[in-house]
Amino acid sequence: MSILDEILSHKREEVAAAKTRVCEQNMRERALALETSVRGFRSALCTGERPRIIAEVKRRSPSKGEIRADFHPVICAEEYVRGGAAALSVLTDEKYFGGHLDYLHEIRAAVEIPLLRKEFIVDPYQIDEARVAGADAILLIVAALSPEDLSALRQHALSLGLDVLVEVHDEAELDIALKAEVDLLGINNRNLKTFETRLETSERLLSGLSEDLVVVSESGIGSYDDICRLEGAGAKAFLVGESLMRQENVCEALRSLRGETS
Repeated sequence: MSILDEILSHKREEVAAAKTRVCEQNMRERALALETSVRGFRSALCTGERPRIIAEVKRRSPSKGEIRADFHPVICAEEYVRGGAAALSVLTDEKYFGGHLDYLHEIRAAVEIPLLRKEFIVDPYQIDEARVAGADAILLIVAALSPEDLSALRQHALSLGLDVLVEVHDEAELDIALKAEVDLLGINNRNLKTFETRLETSERLLSGLSEDLVVVSESGIGSYDDICRLEGAGAKAFLVGESLMRQENVCEALRSLRGETS
């Protein structure tokens, strides 16, 4: 069993347990009843000052272990905003990434830029949860879903006004995403089997894509030179977590990543 398979198996158990605490119908009604409007996640990646970076609030990962011991999600989020983030990605998986759904709610109350719920979504219930907790967008991972489930979950999110970042790792997954007519594509530079990161993955998959497709390059981005390289290949935005979270001053680290000089 791969680490992805393990995570997905645990996630299904986690969702089943959550439904015993708040039933599906109740969660759905809460999501539909919300009067607060979503902040445009996709539009934030198309407008404003470049480079547009989705800064990630991330405590740990299965491959790298603890990334930031003195982890304070709201403080990190506020510092990212000061550093010029276009949007934030908030890890909500608890077991493998040290996240929590409450972090999304707390960060929503503290900042005004759009938020992505970074999660292994396998059930519409998690999308309703995301909307209730304050997300403006969700992540769907092609490697974790059948094409039918990908389309159904994406439509469920869109019906709530959420943007959907669809993540791919290779050409076969890209083909599935394009057939689903996605408008926000994430290219993850990390190989799910080896965990190696190569920026060439984004460069290769970006070739020939429509200009209308908003493409986010993810993982392995650690410098302004990396940003310039990927922007030159056609990426519109960049999701960065680990290289920022390892720095003592995440605000200054983000400014440096954006090419700002002190």
